[in-house]
Amino acid sequence: MSNSPPRDPARFGPSTRLVHAGRDPASQHGFVNTPIYRGSTVLFPTYDDLKHRRGRYDYGTSGTPTTDSLTTAWSELAGAAGTVLTPSGLAALTVALMAVVSAGDHLLVTDSAYRPTRIFCDGVLKRFGVEVEYYDPLVGAGIGALMRDTTKAVLVEAPGSQSFEMQDVPAISEVVHARGAAVIMDNTWATPLLFPPHARGVDIAVEAGTKYLSGGSDLLLGLTSANATYWPALHRTFEHFAMCPGPEDVFLGLRGLRTMALRLREHGAQGLAMARWLQARPEVARVLHPALPEDPGHAIWRRDFSGASGLFGVILHPAPERAVAAMLDGLELFGMGFSWGGFESLVIPFDCRTYRTATTWAPEGPGLRFHIGLEDISDLQADLDAGFARLRAASA
Repeated sequence: MSNSPPRDPARFGPSTRLVHAGRDPASQHGFVNTPIYRGSTVLFPTYDDLKHRRGRYDYGTSGTPTTDSLTTAWSELAGAAGTVLTPSGLAALTVALMAVVSAGDHLLVTDSAYRPTRIFCDGVLKRFGVEVEYYDPLVGAGIGALMRDTTKAVLVEAPGSQSFEMQDVPAISEVVHARGAAVIMDNTWATPLLFPPHARGVDIAVEAGTKYLSGGSDLLLGLTSANATYWPALHRTFEHFAMCPGPEDVFLGLRGLRTMALRLREHGAQGLAMARWLQARPEVARVLHPALPEDPGHAIWRRDFSGASGLFGVILHPAPERAVAAMLDGLELFGMGFSWGGFESLVIPFDCRTYRTATTWAPEGPGLRFHIGLEDISDLQADLDAGFARLRAASA
């Protein structure tokens, strides 16, 4: 095997590309992994070199060989013209939005967006003069009726955060582009492995590497990629903010990248198995998982996605809060925490009624969001079976 990167990586499958993308052992004395480069100051050999900023690197915020390895690999995976790294998924979203909108612009945001995204839009963007409007995530090509001459971007998320509606991203993109605006997508649920955002019409795609890229529940990282049209604006905005992740976090992202396909495949299979098991539970009114044939968004998922991750929701039949607390408090294997994508299973209660503005969220009963980890399915089912027994007892 040569120490040089493959000459034409596009001819390989996604798992092969994940293993080899962004690596150049020949430039690092044959070592397989790009080392961690820590540093702020870059020295120039001459006055003229410094004056004209000659050289690949000129300051720590402009990147290092470590960050280049990850951004090169991610751009290749996502089909992007370029990628920037940020300290969190939310930071990746803020850079994407700030790259496109200005004071006086109109921004359309799906009503199913990640709640911290809404907080940023309703706080910072509105304070700086951007008009933010929320829309029904099921609007599809009807998005055109909501657009104005001042609409600069439409934010999509598929499936929706917590509520898991499927958006018709290609249909939305076609209409938005015809009006000269940008499509920004939070693609964290699927990653480019399951949904190639730029091939589906997305201009700027955002991923929380905190989730499946990391896989270890020990990393905060964001990735924002753009097509050729929007890459200059994204890169320029990133440079203005200098919102850089730490070198160790970038290294952990690179390490997670190599095994992400295997882990995501297992999370997806585990999640679908648990979703089907929960469908049959008498305590469950419905399961929110687009890979289930009964899900309202299944046809879009089947058309545009090549798989599913391990995150989904359920709506229980009516039950008092004390019963839900009894169920969750006694779980042994499901932790309660506000992230996902790691090796462990998680569950949190959710209620979209507290923040939806363009649509009405009216579930039959309490909502639970599950992330299915890598434990044995039978053990997870036994844990939930005991939890449902507590739910029933506390509801009596």
